[in-house]
Parts: sequence; structure tokens; C-alpha cells
Amino acid sequence: MTAGIPSSRIDTSKPHPARVYDWLLGGKDNYPVDQEVGERLPAEARANAGRNRAFMHRASAWLAGRGVDQFLDIGTGIPTAPNLHQIVQAVTPRSRVVYADNDPIVLRHAEALLVSTPEGATDYIHADVREPEAILERAAKFLDFGRPVALSLIALMHFLPDDHDPYGITRTLTGALAPGSFLVLSHGTADQHPELRRETESAYRKGAIALRMRTREEVEPFFEGLDLVEPGLVTAPEWYREGLAPEYERSGFYVGVAQVPQAV
Repeated sequence: MTAGIPSSRIDTSKPHPARVYDWLLGGKDNYPVDQEVGERLPAEARANAGRNRAFMHRASAWLAGRGVDQFLDIGTGIPTAPNLHQIVQAVTPRSRVVYADNDPIVLRHAEALLVSTPEGATDYIHADVREPEAILERAAKFLDFGRPVALSLIALMHFLPDDHDPYGITRTLTGALAPGSFLVLSHGTADQHPELRRETESAYRKGAIALRMRTREEVEPFFEGLDLVEPGLVTAPEWYREGLAPEYERSGFYVGVAQVPQAV
């Protein structure tokens, strides 16, 4: 295996977070080992996955509506329509979108991610977020980092334990972005359902998947040095820029959108 490039062989003997997430969303691109993890998760996990994805749709459409036309989505997951490029190109057809994921099954479905509007373009990088410099180097061949880019880290960083330096990885990625760029992040938490924490962590641990759910105070540092846009760091069902958020729904995700400030 070439350094910095994950293996392209699909290992069906071990579960993968992207395939577990696909199962939670009702997808078909997963294997019995992934289903076993999903079935051990609390019943609320499916609703949480759906609320998280709905946040991604709203945030991406809002950014495209503001004129952002470059997107870097790391931890893409298995294509589930509508995909990010379909959302943003419906608003801003010229948008350029780069996807990155380390799951070989996403690589197998890359063609679905590369169908673009004639005015825009999409690309796919088979890479691991734990090597952010490699992702940035390859994405720079497709995106202009001298202009604003929206970086998406959706339901990803809670799979990086503290000793993998998730905050440092995020700062490396956002540090490469031009002023006016955005970070869109969602992160798993048990703050609103502490009684389900042990069951959730046990399900992933039995599948040999690291999971580090974090409190609101632990999610805040991911946005260090950035300007959170309203409504700030909130749960997934609470993030709305247009219209009113629905009545209270407890959530397993904190989410936020933040902008890289202009240089002083």
C-alpha cells in the first residue's frame, strides 16, 4: 500500500463506520458485520443519523446560497441521494466538490459522486483524515485554496480518539483555508441521552471501532479561531438559518458552521 493511500481492498470481516452509518440511514451498501454493530446500537441511533444528515443538507444549501462554490467533504461516506454536490450544484451550478474517504466501498461508488452539472465539477480522493496534509495536497489540484472553501467534517471526528489529535487535524485543515471559508462540523455526543452512552460505546467497541463521544465543552475547541455563525454550536435539529427549528427533539449530535475570519 502506498504511503498516504488506504488499501482499496474491501474487508468484509471488519465493520466500518461509513457502512454502519449507511445501515442506519437505510442503505444497502453494508455487510453483516456492519449490520451487527448497527443492531446493537440504541433504537434512537437511526433517528439521530437522519437528523444529522438533514443538518448537512441545510448547511450546504445555505453556504451555496451565500455564493460559496468550492466544497471539500472529508469522511464522505457511501453515496446517499441527495449527495452534497447535488445539493450545492442545484443552488450554484458552477460549484466544485471534492470528496475524501478511506472506505474502499466509497471508492467503488465514486462514479456516483462524480456526476456533476456541466458548469461544475466533482472529484474523489481515497484518503484518510489522519493524514490531512495529503488530502490538502491532492485537493489543491482541483480546488483553489486562495478562495473560500467550505470544509465538511460530518459525523467523523468522534471516530478519532484523543491520542489521534483530532483538534490538531482540524486546525491543520482549517489553517489551509482562505479567509471567508467555512467549517461545517457535526460530532456525536451523549449529553442529551447519557443513559444510552454505555450501550452506544459498547456496540462500536465490540466491532473494534473507536468511538469518542464528546461533551459540548469538548466539541467547542474544534471551532477554535473561527467565527461561529448563528445559531452557534447547537444540536442537529436546532441548526436552522431559514425558517423555524422544529419543536424540541433530543439529539446525538452537536453541529456548527463557522467562518475563517478575515485577516487583520
